[in-house]
Amino acid sequence: MLPLQGIRVLDLSAVVLGPYASQNLADYGADVIKVEPPEGDSTRRTGPGAEHGMGAVFLGVNRGKRSIVLDLKQPTDREALLRLVDQADVFMHSIRPQKLAPLGLDPDTLRARNPRLVYAGLHGFGEDGPYGGLPAYDDIIQGLSGCAALMERQGGTPVYFPTIAADKTCGLVATHAILAALFARERTGQGAYVEVPMFESMTAFNLVEHLFGHHFEPPRAGCGYPRVLAAHRRPYRTADGYLCVMPYTDAHWQRFFAEAGRPDAAADARFATMADRTRNIEALYALAAEILATRSSAQWLEACARLEIPAARVNRLEDLEADPHLQATGFFREHADPELGRLRFTAPPVRLDRQALPVGMAPRLGEHTQQVLREAGIERTL
Repeated sequence: MLPLQGIRVLDLSAVVLGPYASQNLADYGADVIKVEPPEGDSTRRTGPGAEHGMGAVFLGVNRGKRSIVLDLKQPTDREALLRLVDQADVFMHSIRPQKLAPLGLDPDTLRARNPRLVYAGLHGFGEDGPYGGLPAYDDIIQGLSGCAALMERQGGTPVYFPTIAADKTCGLVATHAILAALFARERTGQGAYVEVPMFESMTAFNLVEHLFGHHFEPPRAGCGYPRVLAAHRRPYRTADGYLCVMPYTDAHWQRFFAEAGRPDAAADARFATMADRTRNIEALYALAAEILATRSSAQWLEACARLEIPAARVNRLEDLEADPHLQATGFFREHADPELGRLRFTAPPVRLDRQALPVGMAPRLGEHTQQVLREAGIERTL
């Protein structure tokens, strides 16, 4: 039995932030009902697809859910949604707060109907700040929270991370916040209003290491953890390719310098301790780059394995499906669909009692409308 079996989630969110969070809940066994407008989630049309409305990005964040179509501009559909709320454990949305009350979907209204409801609002910004209610997407949050500036400090030009880092990171925050509220409800019998603001969540994520000297008053150093901002912190060029090599502890570096035949570096006071290396990280990584360029990738992988220094090849995205570890752990799963043919999904990485979690199929638009409404006692001809 999966841990969230019996938990029903109504998910009105779209794009990636909310759907990624609710997909995590579905992976753990929740019955996630994706409530879509007649035109469907926009990601249904994002990326390649073998069938209209089943685009690649949609498949990536909506597996294991049921889809219903409700037009919330229509009173009958709003009433149907409220009937579903009465039987739900979690209600989640990414609607801007000021639009909720006219729809009758604000937290106070829904929690009055269902006091056990965990109501999760996934917003761009906290409601009580000057940005509250403003629209937000991944690019906006990456810019505001410092992501683009971190890239500028390392590479000279402000650019976004080449992944939708804000949406996915904040989706994980939403997942654990909802789970915490469900756990508290088991103790108290009462639901909760969970607010997940993207700006604050991503800023907290970035400042784990990058608040750095500003933890102190007055500051003892600037913002930014030097090691990860170093220009040479990147895969190292070897004699025939690239490798990720990560000497980290004092012992790692001593072994690395000994292997390289560099007693001068091993004795260099700039590299003696973690604090010394942090202060001189640019010089250290430049020296490591010089050393690693002298041998082939295979030679360095052998040496690092022998010295117990973490090292790995650089995988391209296309290489991951053939990675021997991912193949051995069953990370990629295939699903045969009558219309779409063979599909490949990534598996949930978590295992429970050494068992892999199941992987479901993403739903077609409105595929389960009749079924879900009938379960709620609503008979309607579509």
